Amino acid sequence: MNRVREYRKQVGISQFALAEKVGVARQTINLIENDKYNPSLKLCISLAEELGTDLNTLFWKVDEES
Repeated sequence: MNRVREYRKQVGISQFALAEKVGVARQTINLIENDKYNPSLKLCISLAEELGTDLNTLFWKVDEES
């Protein structure tokens, strides 16, 4: 579970635009958003920077019951 799609939509950019900014194919963004690809740490950092958030918020599930 990640929040890439959620944050991408908040920023208002397409998968293609985000992919260009971080240097990957649009399909890679689609796979990440659908939890079918585990990006490298470098790509995770790039995504977080482009989406204006941090790694924890973007990629780690928060236990809402705590």
